[in-house]
Amino acid sequence: MSDPAPAPASFLQRWAHVRVHLPTLPQVLASLLQTVVVALFVLTFVLQPLLIPSESMERTLLVGDFLLFNKQIYAPPGWMSRWLLPYRPIRRGDIIVFHHSQPPMLIKRVVGVPGDRLRISNGRVILNGAALEEPYVAFEPAPPNFARDNFPALIYSDPEVDPEWWRQMQSVTQNGELVVPQGEYFVLGDNRNHSKDSRYWGFVPRQAIIARPLVIYFSVARPSSTDVEQIDPQQATDDKLGHEPDFAERLTAFARWRRIFRVVH
Repeated sequence: MSDPAPAPASFLQRWAHVRVHLPTLPQVLASLLQTVVVALFVLTFVLQPLLIPSESMERTLLVGDFLLFNKQIYAPPGWMSRWLLPYRPIRRGDIIVFHHSQPPMLIKRVVGVPGDRLRISNGRVILNGAALEEPYVAFEPAPPNFARDNFPALIYSDPEVDPEWWRQMQSVTQNGELVVPQGEYFVLGDNRNHSKDSRYWGFVPRQAIIARPLVIYFSVARPSSTDVEQIDPQQATDDKLGHEPDFAERLTAFARWRRIFRVVH
């Protein structure tokens, strides 16, 4: 007769030999330090957050959008951007972040690159002799402004135009068209009737351009001062705060959830 089978070991007996090694304090600190270094590298050289404070880029970017923008895409092609990170020149249609005197940083769309000839007729951009297709542009209601809608103007008629830019404008205008010089870019806001841009203060130098928006990572619902009515088919239905009868809906309506993780074009 064979020997009886041994009784199955209990759960504790089977796992009694297993040892869990908890990290030591130096290991925890080293891991934390590595995380901080990587985060600082990314924020310093690659990505940086930005909040949209004004309506000049509606409806592409809304007041209250939080963006991550790519700081390396337009960086001079050194060893880092050449081997580790993508680099490309600035193109028409790009949305760019650049240094400016008042305020210190602005975000607009590139309309003219070096060598382009452009004019604006009744609010429409004529680029190198042809009407520019701009599906992203919004023409929200605004009082008539001949200097804004017909550019370059023949006479100085808008006090908001920088006088120094007005003088420079005359030297780069040929046959009623503005010729973009080398190393300079002409930019406009997508909310064309409510944007202070190159029409008012001139070109953006290449060295002032620092980044390109990448993605909307959060969006706080804030009203736009340029809207006649807060009704827009391109806005999410959760774009208003405090009008829903349900408490849960009111609690979550502080953000534009549908805009989160939207890629910026």
